[in-house]
Amino acid sequence: MGVGAPAWETRYGRKLVVTDIAIVVGSVYGAQVLRFGPSPDDLSQPVSSASVDISYSVVSILLAVGWLVMLALGETRKPQNFGAGSSEYRRVVSATLMTFGLFAVLAFASRVDIGRGYLLIALPIGLVALLTGRFLWRRRLHSRRRQGKNVYRTMLVGEAAKVSHFYRQMRADINAGFKVVVAATNDHRRVSKLLGDVTTRTYDDLLEAVEEFDVDTVIITGSDDLPPDRLQTIGWELDARSVDLVVAAALTDIAGPRIHMRQAVGFPLIYVDYPKLTGFRRLLKRLFDIFASIILIFMLSPLMVIVALSVKLSSSGRIFYSQERIGVNGRPFPMFKFRSMIQDADDQLASLLDAQGTSDQPLHKIQNDPRITPLGRFLRRYSLDELPQLFNVLLGTMSLVGPRPQRAAEVALYDKHHHRRLLVKPGITGLWQVSGRSSLDWDDAIRLDLYYVENWSLVGDLIILWKTVRAVIQADGAH
Repeated sequence: MGVGAPAWETRYGRKLVVTDIAIVVGSVYGAQVLRFGPSPDDLSQPVSSASVDISYSVVSILLAVGWLVMLALGETRKPQNFGAGSSEYRRVVSATLMTFGLFAVLAFASRVDIGRGYLLIALPIGLVALLTGRFLWRRRLHSRRRQGKNVYRTMLVGEAAKVSHFYRQMRADINAGFKVVVAATNDHRRVSKLLGDVTTRTYDDLLEAVEEFDVDTVIITGSDDLPPDRLQTIGWELDARSVDLVVAAALTDIAGPRIHMRQAVGFPLIYVDYPKLTGFRRLLKRLFDIFASIILIFMLSPLMVIVALSVKLSSSGRIFYSQERIGVNGRPFPMFKFRSMIQDADDQLASLLDAQGTSDQPLHKIQNDPRITPLGRFLRRYSLDELPQLFNVLLGTMSLVGPRPQRAAEVALYDKHHHRRLLVKPGITGLWQVSGRSSLDWDDAIRLDLYYVENWSLVGDLIILWKTVRAVIQADGAH
């Protein structure tokens, strides 16, 4: 077993360092050139000050160095964030804003009058470029992970049920980068059947298996039958082999910001915040919906006019289609769409579901639906039929992001805990739409919707909206 981090992880970290340096230096120097000009005399222009004689070139050097130091101190290149989650992006934003905030405070304290235009150019350009750079490197990392490269060779340790559960979750999220190569469990034969081609070992063979399979990450999925002193010994042995030890919480589908650690009586306790769906957070989401929907309606109005005319000219019937859906707290509302089916298509739904044998399932989807018009197939492929729902958002019956609204007949089929998806407004797009759109089954869709309800954040909404644009362009999985 090699010592230290995997070679790919070290190379990836170095690439991020080089990219950050190039972007920060380019942004700061570019802001100086744009604000004051490219000639040597311009670049050496002094900063007006009551007590310090300093040029903008020196200011740029100090700003760039401070920015890079803050990116390092903020752990923006932490290996645990490579390729997964939004923590990497949040850390970049936080480190950047902290840099410029401290810079402004120090300039004020030193009575250095730095031009606002200079800072207002460097900050947005640098921040957007840093986030774009991280995004592009992450895309490349995901591509390589789908090829089986740049992954962590992982061992799962725990009871049979928990090992198999974590294995299924990891198989569903290849981009996370965990490749399970071996499992150590209390029920060797049962897990061997559940995991297929993954080799299994007993607890007694755990350390030997780490060496044999060149494991660099061990995940403890459950420790009910492993006493604390044995787990501690295993941790020491893994440390000696430079193997990462990860302890997975039994609670699943909980985002990082809701989890807090507290050290007590010699062991860590995990505190889990309950989701906050009221007050300022809900107001912030509503304000974002209002302003974003107004902007999108204004920008997309020419396209909506073209779609409306196309619907009117291509088939007989109304341009717009309204259907009652169930919204927040179970309240019904009319959801607007461009008509993509023949007139009175709803009258045929029950018989088509019966013929398909899915009338008892909450996610009503008709395969090869004969009611859809030729134009409607095109509109649905690129989600153009959903555009009128921007008016639902403006009126407050929907949100830009949230669980997809369903019919009353579908809601009637919910299990008890499924009703938690009605705690927030339904959305035009949501987490399950960008994770497979209509190709997901109900169990996966409800799991993703409940995850969204439990872990909502404005940053998460922005990420989902960005992924929605990509999913629509790719036209993948839309019915």
